[in-house]
Amino acid sequence: MVAWKDFAGQCPRIAQLFARRHAATGHLCLLATLRSDGYPRISPIEPGIFEGRLLLVGMPGTTKFRDLARDPRFCLHTATVDPYAGEGDAKLWGVVSDVRDVELHRRFADHLFQESGFDLRGQDFDPFFVADLTGASSVELIDDRLTITSWKPGEGERVVRKT
Repeated sequence: MVAWKDFAGQCPRIAQLFARRHAATGHLCLLATLRSDGYPRISPIEPGIFEGRLLLVGMPGTTKFRDLARDPRFCLHTATVDPYAGEGDAKLWGVVSDVRDVELHRRFADHLFQESGFDLRGQDFDPFFVADLTGASSVELIDDRLTITSWKPGEGERVVRKT
């Protein structure tokens, strides 16, 4: 498992595409979790990248966070409406851990307020999920060729171009 900062160093192509698509959609992504009956669930989420970490935080008490508390595996997909993926898209998968670090929470709330004006300062974050990655992939059109990049820890990026 790899933290975001290490992933971005090992896999810059997918990390940059994820960051670009994440910003272009107003930070909206789709989160896949596993329901208690084992079936997949897709939920909208606005993940954050802060201090070299990928954060999956949001409204407490939601079903997606109960899913993650029970089974920490996830897949995160950048939102897209283009069936041809002309702007590209990226998928990240991994596991989360609930980090109970009050100082980290405070710094994140201060950062969130400075960046967006959304004020969660002084509130408790429960849960505060930090993601570690176990794989990633992206699809993009480059020079009218479908370019697929995949990554697993320790293996580096693998790029396949299709005509």
